[in-house]
Amino acid sequence: MADTPWDRVHRDGRELFTPNRGPPGDRVYGESLRTFHGVEYRNWDPFRSKLAALFVKGGALEIWTGAGRTLYLGGAHGTTVSHLADLVEPAPVFAIEKSPTSFAPLLALAGRRSNILPILADAQLPERYRADVGEVDLIYQDVAQRNQAAIFVENARTMLRPGGRGLLMLKVRSVTQRRPAHAVVREARAELTAGGLEVRSEVALAPFARDHVALVAAFT
Repeated sequence: MADTPWDRVHRDGRELFTPNRGPPGDRVYGESLRTFHGVEYRNWDPFRSKLAALFVKGGALEIWTGAGRTLYLGGAHGTTVSHLADLVEPAPVFAIEKSPTSFAPLLALAGRRSNILPILADAQLPERYRADVGEVDLIYQDVAQRNQAAIFVENARTMLRPGGRGLLMLKVRSVTQRRPAHAVVREARAELTAGGLEVRSEVALAPFARDHVALVAAFT
């Protein structure tokens, strides 16, 4: 198993792995496990996790280095949350999820990883969880809303520390089914810029996630 440019992310052939910081043998979504030099690792599937897809595509090195306290918007069932929490452990990951159905497995996951702090809330209303989260080093957003860029900007204004970074997984078809993808990405970039953020990189996630683009941003 070989090291990669990303701290704690390892590669074996074409497959990515992260250390398993949960109980030995713990699987979050049926992923395979592998032990190397006495350390247990979890397979990280880029077709299941857009963050893994971004790593495979060679992006996000500048956002990953030194990441600590993380605000995760759109935690869902915890697939990517679990890998991210393993990578930044012991730093906390505040996982925001508004669906009670998705929140239940996320809450169960938090019982096996003490640095995952799930919050049942709407990412469009950061004022409702700002006091619980405080200032963060990294914002990761993966929500299926038409106003994705606006949600990102508002959360960044509220909780991203000076010098912190953000990663918006833009779901183009959640914004519109009609307009070309490049137009949606251009408008999202403009909205981030208008909100005081500098877009530092843009990476299309195909073929792992169609019509998804990762935007790395930070305050200027």
